[in-house]
Amino acid sequence: MTRLLVLGGTGFVGRALCEQLSQRSASDRITVPTRRNPRGNGVRLLPTVDLVTANINDPAALARLVANCDVVVNLVAILHGSRAAFEQAHVGLAQSLVAACRSAGVRRVLHVSALGVTTGKSANAPSNYLRSKAAAEAVLTGAALDLTILRPSVIFGAHDHLLNLFARLQALAPVLPLAGSHARLAPVWVEDVAAALLRCLDTPSTIGQVYECTGPQEVSLSELVRLAGRWSGHE
Repeated sequence: MTRLLVLGGTGFVGRALCEQLSQRSASDRITVPTRRNPRGNGVRLLPTVDLVTANINDPAALARLVANCDVVVNLVAILHGSRAAFEQAHVGLAQSLVAACRSAGVRRVLHVSALGVTTGKSANAPSNYLRSKAAAEAVLTGAALDLTILRPSVIFGAHDHLLNLFARLQALAPVLPLAGSHARLAPVWVEDVAAALLRCLDTPSTIGQVYECTGPQEVSLSELVRLAGRWSGHE
């Protein structure tokens, strides 16, 4: 039996991962912490998931959670907020996680970062999101952990934030102002990201590696927005 702690397990990627983990093994136990219990409805009924109320930004609470697991998967990410909010969600959590792992003797950590992060150049990243993601990577890679990092591109799926947002906006208005419309993206399906995490869990040779996760097709942001409108019936 493997005891897994999935930080961010109630989120978009977390739900997909927990579903695949439950299908993979009936003996594993998956702990998913959440501060607001209703947010766990997407994983609550999965047979191998234990949903617990906890604030993972509290180092003591995080240490208690880590002490009862063999593997930690960190999916926590925010897309909006102040610089301090990004620092707390990404860098502060990584620092607390390293301390908790050291205290509990837990070594295996899977960490989901972001495409565009450049190791060692966090100060030069173009956004608070990428700067804090790069700094979090530096914290984790500097610790003595059996670490695997995934850097996914824009993740899409039935419950994603990006495509669904564009679909809702186009339902309200036939014209959508769009900054950076020519930016090139390689969207990756959420189920593929979850499957990649499972493969890393099962493959010791992935320890110490960084994997960039992209889909097979590169599109511009404007093309992606048009597709979202077309699929939702709002050209």
